[in-house]
Amino acid sequence: MSEDLTESTLDSRQVYDGVLLKVFQDQVLLPDGRHGIREYIRHPGAVVIIALLDDGRMLFERQFRYGPRRVFLEFPAGKIDAGEPVEQTAIRELREETGYEADHWAHLGTMHPCIGYSDERIEIFLARGLRHVGASLDEGEFLEITTLSLEAVMSAVWRGELTDAKTLSALHWAQRVITQGF
Repeated sequence: MSEDLTESTLDSRQVYDGVLLKVFQDQVLLPDGRHGIREYIRHPGAVVIIALLDDGRMLFERQFRYGPRRVFLEFPAGKIDAGEPVEQTAIRELREETGYEADHWAHLGTMHPCIGYSDERIEIFLARGLRHVGASLDEGEFLEITTLSLEAVMSAVWRGELTDAKTLSALHWAQRVITQGF
């Protein structure tokens, strides 16, 4: 029989209100009756897109990420705007960032990349039947588009060149789709 592991919120206060992130500090009741403090980030959520070309290669972006201060290789992705259906976010982000539109879309699953300190969720999408129509990057957004086969991207993982968590997680889905079909 499983013990109840749920923590109950006793008090919550916002300690930071940023453009993207909201930071909270909560007092909680622990399963054993004691009190604890939990700090966490509220995030609007995001999408990540496995954009699969007809020849089996996938679209990737190379983009500088300020926090770790380096360029990362990653799948196209982006933040869900308030009130925007996640499917629309995926369609919008693929077009804005890569310049591609897709004829076929499938929602593959959801991941939670930072469960220790954030409520962020990332919805994983597969886009097929791609056609290039031209990118329209957001102001202040700079990236480079590249295509890689599954073999090439897995080599980049094993060499430590691809370390982005959302891309690593979505690669499990990409590998399944490419090797077993969808």
